[in-house]
Amino acid sequence: MTEREKMLAGMIYDPSEPELQNLRTAAHKLCNSYNKLDEDDETRNEILSKLLPHCNGAYLQGPIYFDYGLFTTFGKGCFANFNLTVLDCCPVTIGDNVFIGSGVSIVTPVHPLLPAERNMYEKADGVMTDKEYAKPINIGSDCWIASNVTICGGVSIGDGTVIGAGSVVTRDVPSGVFAAGNPCRIVRKLTEKDSVYLKPQLWEKKK
Repeated sequence: MTEREKMLAGMIYDPSEPELQNLRTAAHKLCNSYNKLDEDDETRNEILSKLLPHCNGAYLQGPIYFDYGLFTTFGKGCFANFNLTVLDCCPVTIGDNVFIGSGVSIVTPVHPLLPAERNMYEKADGVMTDKEYAKPINIGSDCWIASNVTICGGVSIGDGTVIGAGSVVTRDVPSGVFAAGNPCRIVRKLTEKDSVYLKPQLWEKKK
């Protein structure tokens, strides 16, 4: 297996391998180019199509930071606010109509817990590297990921779920719930009672 194949399969891989280094460098350059442009500059769409070939028309406010971009999929109608970080060493799959708040981090990489296994080491050719692996992340359709949420590798979030601001999601969250906290836990199910149309204070000016 190539190091790329190992990485995407969730196995220990060598991140210093030239193909992976080149892919990361290309992605980081595209991110930098995107982040330097005004939001009404149409060139951003061209850059985004190169960075995220599996993006179905998502609007990313920027700045954005992707490790590879190639391994992230966005469905239709998605929006991400300022400072989205996606470390897609394993596939990141995002469904349709997902809203992502500012400062969200979606991080697939995992490092060994033991220092002797985690620390940098020198290969036979003199290149410094480390041992890494990653776990995929899946976010269902119609989700809202609020500001400053961190989603860790191996997590799946079900359709229609809301993750509260500042949460750290370390385990799966089912569909149709509000979950929050560090670590993120289910607070309650979402119901029709959560409709904004049942909250007159949002529509009527107080006298």
